[in-house]
Amino acid sequence: MAKREDLSVATDDQLSTQLGDLKKEQFNLRFQAATNQLEKPSRVREVRRTIARIKTLQGQRSKNAASQG
Repeated sequence: MAKREDLSVATDDQLSTQLGDLKKEQFNLRFQAATNQLEKPSRVREVRRTIARIKTLQGQRSKNAASQG
């Protein structure tokens, strides 16, 4: 699971790439859950929370950029 400190040092491009990867993984996990093939159910929660962390960080950065510019 990605920690907030790890995410805060990442660039905007890295965050966008990681967000895309996590959304693909989330889709695959949902598909596995629907077909009862999910091996690690806790991973669904981890992915969802990491996506939320990234989106929160992106929102904060865009808000800071808007207030500075």
